[in-house]
Amino acid sequence: MKFRTMTAAGLAIGLAGCTTIPSAGNPIEARWVGKSAGIFFAAYGPPISDSEQGATTVYTWRGGYKTVRIPAKYAEGADGKRGKQISAARTAYLRCQAEITTSSDYTIRDIRTVADIPGVDGPSYCAEFLAPEQK
Repeated sequence: MKFRTMTAAGLAIGLAGCTTIPSAGNPIEARWVGKSAGIFFAAYGPPISDSEQGATTVYTWRGGYKTVRIPAKYAEGADGKRGKQISAARTAYLRCQAEITTSSDYTIRDIRTVADIPGVDGPSYCAEFLAPEQK
């Protein structure tokens, strides 16, 4: 009987820790969870839609529109010259879409990217746009 009680208590403590600590691997959550949604929307623009789900509200936000020109890549040639073309130059149209869940006091509880593409400097344009590295 003591074993079951201790196991249940340990599981409850573990689950409580998971819900209060933002994911260290997600820079967007680390940057915005716990902050006011008003600050987010003031910085990045208003949401395109919202829906109430009990005591929470889920906002759909879209923004960060940017057109970038990605130059062609070439192989390293002999004597430092440019070698054979590896990839052609192209134009990329970047944008980000996220669902932001807020509590009744307008505090961000969860932020999840819905439409994300590789960015200019990494695997996630949304992370580059919504949680830029502090310099």
